[in-house]
Amino acid sequence: MAKGGLISELWAFMRIRKKFWLVPIIVVMVAVAALLVFAQGSALAPFIYTIF
Repeated sequence: MAKGGLISELWAFMRIRKKFWLVPIIVVMVAVAALLVFAQGSALAPFIYTIF
């Protein structure tokens, strides 16, 4: 598997099938995941978890 294989395959899928509307969904999902991971050990964790 090449370096960045998953990302390159996902990009190829979106490019070939014209599914560019998936890009904002993926970006939001990655941002929420990063927020949960980075806020896990902080004092903001109880406030972030109440959103979900």
